Amino acid sequence: MTGLEGALYPWRFRLVLALLGLMVAAIVWRIVDLHVFDHDFLQGQGDARSVRTMPIPAHRGLVTDRNGEPLAVSTPVTTLWANGKELQAARDQWPALAAALGQEPKAFSERLAQSADREFMYLVRGLTPEQGQSVLDLKVPGVYSIEEFRRFYPAGEVTAHVVGFTDVDDRGREGVELSFDQWLAGVPGKRQVLKDRRGHLIRDLQVTRNAKAGKALSLSIDLRLQYLAHRELRNALVEFGAKAGSLVMVDVKTGEILAMVNQPTYNPNNRRNLQPAAMRNRAMIDVFEPGSTMKPLSMSAALQSGRWKPSDTVDVWPGSLQIGRYTIKDVSKTEGRTLDLTGILINSSNVGMSKVAFDIGGEAIHDMMQKVGFGQDTGLGFPGERVGNLPSHRDWKQAETATLSYGYGLSVTAIQLVHAYATLANNGRIVPLSLARVDRTPDSAQVIPEDVAKTMQGMLQQVIEAPRGVYRAQVPGYHVAGKSGTARKASVGTKGYTENAYRSLFAGFGPMSNPRIAMAIVIDEPSKSGYFGGLVSAPVFSRVMSGALRLMNIAPDNLPPPTEVQAADAKTVQGGRG
Repeated sequence: MTGLEGALYPWRFRLVLALLGLMVAAIVWRIVDLHVFDHDFLQGQGDARSVRTMPIPAHRGLVTDRNGEPLAVSTPVTTLWANGKELQAARDQWPALAAALGQEPKAFSERLAQSADREFMYLVRGLTPEQGQSVLDLKVPGVYSIEEFRRFYPAGEVTAHVVGFTDVDDRGREGVELSFDQWLAGVPGKRQVLKDRRGHLIRDLQVTRNAKAGKALSLSIDLRLQYLAHRELRNALVEFGAKAGSLVMVDVKTGEILAMVNQPTYNPNNRRNLQPAAMRNRAMIDVFEPGSTMKPLSMSAALQSGRWKPSDTVDVWPGSLQIGRYTIKDVSKTEGRTLDLTGILINSSNVGMSKVAFDIGGEAIHDMMQKVGFGQDTGLGFPGERVGNLPSHRDWKQAETATLSYGYGLSVTAIQLVHAYATLANNGRIVPLSLARVDRTPDSAQVIPEDVAKTMQGMLQQVIEAPRGVYRAQVPGYHVAGKSGTARKASVGTKGYTENAYRSLFAGFGPMSNPRIAMAIVIDEPSKSGYFGGLVSAPVFSRVMSGALRLMNIAPDNLPPPTEVQAADAKTVQGGRG
């Protein structure tokens, strides 16, 4: 029947044969074309299955202190990964692999079983090259390695809040590592390699792009001063049972931050049991009412107004002042009924400061505080930095004027506080702060008249050296200046202040012959042996300033005359003979 149909319709048979012939011809032509004329296509397809582009890791830039001491370095590490499909064929080697990786065999086996369909999974990251090679020597099918870099911090907890740390992918997550991430991060390179269908490396072909290491960064921090400040702040917290604390030291002339420490702190090299509260760089993030440390700035506004001079007196009797339903009180009993302006600072008289503030007005004090940087960003670009709050009123009432003059009703950070005192120490010229080392003299602006700043320097020197001054802040061999403060802590979530919760403050600078270092100390909630700033924070200032001036080879300016030294030595010798 079929033959009969073919005979009846010969054109159909010829059509089918023609179509088959055309298809065979097309296939033959395509084979010839791919092998002779368009051979790049087949080669490209082959390369896609055998030639791979692999990244060449680039290490982050070195972070050092101002003297070249390393603070953050990158070290090569080995990361092990696996092809889950290939590992299924080597189940008998899983226990040995788990032991080599230091993992629990049962949990490790369950993890591999769940990843049976995955072609990529991390086994462990950040091994030393020796540890990684010991695992690879087991020759478990499906286990491979990647070369990476891991950050190491030689100074550990001492510089943790400044330097910060990177994550497992070597990206900055805190501190300088985050704020300078683009500067420090390297650019990975690329290389072409030949691999078989199982992913084994056959041959290294070529480097298509060289890896570019990150740029080095030299910080303004002096590691010697950082260690000194860290030790003394920690000791003070232990001695007074305090909750937390911060200390910041600034170069008066350049604005460089020489030391910045916080307690509690953490070890960036081992963050397994890290408490989130320990990560806070309190010097830049915690805001607080600065209390009596603001009085020198309020007094500067009074001197600048021309209405007051240091010898002018104020009646402070009986040590309290009623303003509507508010009562302003002096904490300590003053000498006599009246105090001059220096006496107001020495005795830390709230009543005296308030009466001066009433005369010049709250606007003048606000403007002075604004000029030295309160309520504004410092320009450091540090992650999470707070700007605080400097209130402004169209109509300054007496209560608002008084509280601002002695450091309440506003909030600042420790870094802002030290910046203001550095401006006073620099004869009224404000210099931008810097966390990077400064190699040239920065631009500055005159925000406090020079004569006012120099007068205030002398008054603050008397705050420490006068008979009723803060003698615990004195530095042997040097004249220094400063002001203590004790501020009540505001309640969280409610109005008012927390009962028996204080911050102990001290801010100062020295040496007075040519001020070089400004410092601010904040100790949070001391719970034993007192809480006044002159008792808790002033001794820290004394010890750290003493060590810093000597480490920086700054000549003493308060040594006794040679004749007195000789007389004292002679007396000692005679006493010894007797």
